[in-house]
Amino acid sequence: MTKDQDSPRVVVVERGSGLGAFLWGALLGAGVALLMAPRSGVETRRLLRAKGRDLMDAASEKADELRELVSEGYERSKARVEEGLETARQAVDERREAARDVVDASRAAAHSAREELDRRLAEARAARTRAPRRAAEEEAESD
Repeated sequence: MTKDQDSPRVVVVERGSGLGAFLWGALLGAGVALLMAPRSGVETRRLLRAKGRDLMDAASEKADELRELVSEGYERSKARVEEGLETARQAVDERREAARDVVDASRAAAHSAREELDRRLAEARAARTRAPRRAAEEEAESD
């Protein structure tokens, strides 16, 4: 035996709502009842009409149940999707706000650094202009 033949297999069986089986069983039961019961043609037609109405009522009831199940499933799914969307929106808003905070802090730091640079540059320029005067003053004092 090969390895594939020894390994376990998973079989998935999908089942419907049972509506088809119910209708098929009802038709089969009605047919057997007609064949087994000795009645006149008028009685048989009357019985067929009554069974047909019963079958239509049962089918309508099953269709209503199915419609309700589908509607409930749709509403549950819709609520989950809306909840997920709201969670995603909140996460996006939080990240957007955090990004704004980072941008604002970066701008403030850049502005502060620019002011510090301008201040130091002004000090350096002032020191450069004062240096020749000091040298001249020191030279004058030493003479």
